[in-house]
Amino acid sequence: MHFVLKIVILTLLTIAPQVASSDEPEPAEVMLFGVFHFANPGRDVVKTEQINVMTAENQAYLEALADRIAEFNPTKILLEYPPEKDEEYQKRYQDYLDGSYELGSNENYQLGFRIAARSAAVTVHGFDEQNVHWKAEPLFAYVEEHDEATSARMNKLIEAVTADMEQAHKTLTLKQLLLRANDAEQDRLNRSFYLMTNDVGEGDNFVGADATASWWHRNFRMFAIIQRYAQPGERVLVIGGQGHVAILKLFLDDDDRRAVDVTSYL
Repeated sequence: MHFVLKIVILTLLTIAPQVASSDEPEPAEVMLFGVFHFANPGRDVVKTEQINVMTAENQAYLEALADRIAEFNPTKILLEYPPEKDEEYQKRYQDYLDGSYELGSNENYQLGFRIAARSAAVTVHGFDEQNVHWKAEPLFAYVEEHDEATSARMNKLIEAVTADMEQAHKTLTLKQLLLRANDAEQDRLNRSFYLMTNDVGEGDNFVGADATASWWHRNFRMFAIIQRYAQPGERVLVIGGQGHVAILKLFLDDDDRRAVDVTSYL
């Protein structure tokens, strides 16, 4: 009798997690959408003249793109601005819905507001982190004084990337530029810049590794905000600069949330 009872209990314990799991919501789905800054503030190391997203042709493309991405039906949309500005942005978004706000050229408006208005998302939220930044100044100062070879290599790379970006914005369509901003090889090249200087100051002050860590640190904080919103059952669209998204994709790959590829929507 006791043996039979033990078997029953063990059987129930075995199937209980399976029963419970059937009632649990699905893991969050997260779509990371890397972009160049439509209204470039000029804060990046690489500074270029870029395509005008406000032309009639590009506005038509952005309208159609918003329709397509809205098919993902995001429940939350995260944009690259500091969370403390949430109230300001949500008021502006409501004004847009009411017809009293004309979209500016920033991607937060051109993409974020447009897609939100077509989807299940009732609000937008910021996921930028402004308290931790890339500690580039000590790195650049160190190589200029102590490491001529690396300084020359960095300057050459920045010049090459700048020329490549300028050429792309002169010759590619908006669709092609957005596909490029979400290309795996472009992501790898973006990350490689930080690793190229990681060993600067090794054996002295590790200024290169500290600079690299500061950039990853900022992105870890941004990903923490994404995780807070991307709870089970949610579908979260994240729109951010390609430099951030290139790293956030690595974090998402190792997370239990499901990554949704944006490229098929572009």
